[in-house]
Amino acid sequence: MQGTLYGIGIGPGDPELLTLKAVRLIREADIIALPQQGAHKEITALEIVKQAVELKDKPLMYLPMPMTKDEVLLNSSHDHAAELICAELEQGKNICFLTLGDPSIYSTYIYVHNRVLGKGYTAQLVAGITSFCAVAARLNQGLVEREQMLHVIPGTYNSEDFSYLDLPGTKVIMKSGKSIGKLRDELVRRDLHLHSSMVECCGMKNEKVYPTLENIDENSNYFSLVVVKERMV
Repeated sequence: MQGTLYGIGIGPGDPELLTLKAVRLIREADIIALPQQGAHKEITALEIVKQAVELKDKPLMYLPMPMTKDEVLLNSSHDHAAELICAELEQGKNICFLTLGDPSIYSTYIYVHNRVLGKGYTAQLVAGITSFCAVAARLNQGLVEREQMLHVIPGTYNSEDFSYLDLPGTKVIMKSGKSIGKLRDELVRRDLHLHSSMVECCGMKNEKVYPTLENIDENSNYFSLVVVKERMV
């Protein structure tokens, strides 16, 4: 009997935000799969889960996932990861692939998920608390009300074109990291910086909260999320 792959959303960083379902499946899993960048094995998702689930004797599968926009390299790494996972599923092993936030929101996991399904194996998404919902809670404010729209923007792919700031409603810009200085300058130019907030590494030990974008650090962590509220005229 073939095993099942679970794409586990572990939330943004606070181990207390892991769902009961995620904890149960991680405990029951035969193998824990983890995306790995380079030779570094202190993976953020793993460190978060370790605070909630005992993983001492749990086999870990490290899957090389380069931080790049090169489609050839990305496809190759996703293909390789799917092959390794399917080999274990064929042996009847259940695998939990850990991913920050929710696996359906800009997740590396989803590319592996689709490949595994395409090969005829069983894979399931397990919802996690999204980073932008956790950030809104940390800022102690709502994201949208009544007819307002919510727009989710991948910051790493929109570091030069800020036309999305013209959209109505609330904008959340995820993983702004290296482009945060340019974003701040654009928000200042549009007189939106006082209507914007940022949380860096939400729920983690190195969390930083910026109620406005006047004094943000241009060298902010990759896991920085900006919330831009619509300026009411």
